[in-house]
Amino acid sequence: MTDPVDLPAHALARAIATRALSPVEAVEAHLARIARLDPTLRAFVEVYADDARLAAEGADRMIRAGHAVGPLHGVPVALKDLIDLEGRVTTGGSAHFRERRATETATIARRMLAQGMIVLGKTHTVEFAYGGWGTNQHMGTPLNPWDLATPRTPGGSSSGSGVAVAARMAPWAIGTDTGGSVRLPASFCGLTGLKVTVGRVSTAGIVPLSTTLDTPGPMARNVEDVALLYTILSGADPRDPNTRGITPEDPMPVLHRGVRGLRLARMPASEREGVSSEMLAAYDASLDQLARLGAEIVAVDLPFRFVDLVTASAIVTAECYFHNGALSEDRALPLDEDVRLRTLAGAGVSAQDYLRTRRMQQEMKAAYARAMDGIDAILTPTTETAAIPLEAVDQGVLPSRFTRFGNLLELCALALPNGFTADGLPLSLQIVCRGYDEATALRIGQAYQGATEWHLRAPSL
Repeated sequence: MTDPVDLPAHALARAIATRALSPVEAVEAHLARIARLDPTLRAFVEVYADDARLAAEGADRMIRAGHAVGPLHGVPVALKDLIDLEGRVTTGGSAHFRERRATETATIARRMLAQGMIVLGKTHTVEFAYGGWGTNQHMGTPLNPWDLATPRTPGGSSSGSGVAVAARMAPWAIGTDTGGSVRLPASFCGLTGLKVTVGRVSTAGIVPLSTTLDTPGPMARNVEDVALLYTILSGADPRDPNTRGITPEDPMPVLHRGVRGLRLARMPASEREGVSSEMLAAYDASLDQLARLGAEIVAVDLPFRFVDLVTASAIVTAECYFHNGALSEDRALPLDEDVRLRTLAGAGVSAQDYLRTRRMQQEMKAAYARAMDGIDAILTPTTETAAIPLEAVDQGVLPSRFTRFGNLLELCALALPNGFTADGLPLSLQIVCRGYDEATALRIGQAYQGATEWHLRAPSL
């Protein structure tokens, strides 16, 4: 019999629904793998083993009685440690909040629990979710499971979620993305991750970094899993005003439609500078593959350089300081010093700086929309390189060159594996679509994964 941890989430759900596998077996298999691997990989802040077992037993009884509440009943999931569960600790990656217990449950967690999903535990994050490499000086840095000999970046800020899914300790997990924090760990850990448009998924009950740009999203092994979880997470929420007036979207009817007839833009040639040769080779091969599948690959002139929008950080910097400035000013508190410096930079953002950036944001959105007229998506590498050694990380440099523009311009984007380095490290393709067009991003990604097998590889653990 196939080990439950080897099944992607949609296959696990199908096995449970058809009673080929019980929720108890699924949960026990994942808990056993966590017990074996997590002391080394450090993906989890806390594992809810006893509660997960009780929930699995209850799910098993309901399913056997014919009372399944949905297609995901009994399927395990891991949550980033920004997401509130009533009565449980949410640290937000900060040792200062080791005892902070949530008084209510986040909307997205409620939606998963309403489907009968079972929370395995909370996963590590960069403190305040403010960093792209995945490091955390006090709570611990998860280790990238693709290279246990050399500790490497897991990507952040959703570092623990990326490591947990890549190491098969959870079939899927939730991350959040403000500048790339779902897509960066997806890139470094060989996963598929969806950055949704602002308002698609409620942020109510999630510790904020930037209330303007924060977007929760699913991380999984393949596009089908991501699409399935996205349908559960998305939808209007009276607790989050950003979700008001957003028309619900079901990506599943078009998921397998293919890419024939779509126009996909390659990034400008000038953007290739600074990208590793292996990442560029995988990128070029991905474009060739999509062309063979029937997409038209076109050139585009963008009204900006990607790096220009990375440095346009006044929105995140100011809003992070609003939420966490008082903590960062207190030198007696045990904060990650790299995050403290980033947060304190917000004290220097004037009202003029902030509003100037917001105006630039709107101008760039309009200019980008004009440049992309008639084009369905732009394709880029997700990161410039594969995961780098932790000892080589420069905290003054951000790995979000290709991801940040999607947040600032309120687009949606999908990151997915598209190759490996000679040393066996994952490479990643990013598919960026206009805002609220997640269905197209998922459709393109599904077509690509239907013709390739990069997403099927797993680290040897």
